[in-house]
Amino acid sequence: MAETTLLSRLDGIEARFEEVSTLISDPSVISDMQRYVRLNKEYHELEKLTEATRRYRLILANIDEAREALENETDAEMRQMAREQLDEASEQLPALEQEIKLLLIPADPEDSKNVVLEIRSGTGGDEAALFAGDLFKMYQRYCEKQGWNVAVTSFSEGAAGGFKEIVLAVTGQNVYGTLKYESGVHRVQRVPATETQGRVHTSAATVAVLPEAEAFDVEINEGEIKWETFRSGGAGGQNVNKVESGVRLRYMWRNPVTGQTDEILIECTETRDQPKNKERALSRLRTYIYDREHQKYLDDIASRRKTLVSTGDRSAKIRTYNFPQGRITDHRINFTAYNLQAFLDGEIQPLLDALSVAENAERLKEAEL
Repeated sequence: MAETTLLSRLDGIEARFEEVSTLISDPSVISDMQRYVRLNKEYHELEKLTEATRRYRLILANIDEAREALENETDAEMRQMAREQLDEASEQLPALEQEIKLLLIPADPEDSKNVVLEIRSGTGGDEAALFAGDLFKMYQRYCEKQGWNVAVTSFSEGAAGGFKEIVLAVTGQNVYGTLKYESGVHRVQRVPATETQGRVHTSAATVAVLPEAEAFDVEINEGEIKWETFRSGGAGGQNVNKVESGVRLRYMWRNPVTGQTDEILIECTETRDQPKNKERALSRLRTYIYDREHQKYLDDIASRRKTLVSTGDRSAKIRTYNFPQGRITDHRINFTAYNLQAFLDGEIQPLLDALSVAENAERLKEAEL
């Protein structure tokens, strides 16, 4: 019965896959970039589902064939082969059904996007800035293991080291879908270097993972942007100190949800090339506006899915890093591990996998599959 229900959900999948395959090679579609990007994404999603559907139909056919052989075959050797075929196919079936059910749930359209990753020190003064620096290194090492590109777009150093704030642009495959679980407040419990009596202090840093906006995601009147240039400070030779390569933009933006008008200020000193800095500042402006315009959407998701691990609530305390015990605890799914140093060295995949499993379980429950 469950097999029949699932097969009915799969009707038309292969036909749509063939249709999309034809469309993405059509010159009129290729010339419409927004439609082409959307169809190309649908093609890759349908490709996985079509391949899984074909495997599912083959396994069901093997089960029917084996059962028929057991009912009608009299040869002992043939019956043994049929029994082995039935056992093997029946063992593969549940995992494949689970895979198909997950593929049938519409994917978050933002999962495939690159991200802007912001880390800010919170309560704890100098120690919080040092912890923000530790989180930066952790994510940097993890991204390197994934083969992603990480570029620091802006930062403000702490007085004793670390960062008051650091903003990264991370590009690669399925970056937002992987890192979206990291948004929230990260707490650290350890003895600060400045502590003379060995007392454990609790500090915090906030992480925000924002999906990078494409040019067509938001509308910006570039004529209303006020640009300023300035000399980039810090190391880098005479060119950095004499050439006004740093850019600063100011943009008045009306929030469509609240109706308020806010000034957005963005600085970029990432490169020594002023046009490139302007381009990257514009990209950050699009991403920030996109994020703010979608906050109502995130709030709606959070209100409907109280226990979902990735609600977008950046004020939630999601994780504690306890140095005396060498422990990491993620409070959303009660995940605890005692490999703190490896975790800070970028070995965070097991926790991300556990968070993904928890979210998928919720999605299946919601979809009633």
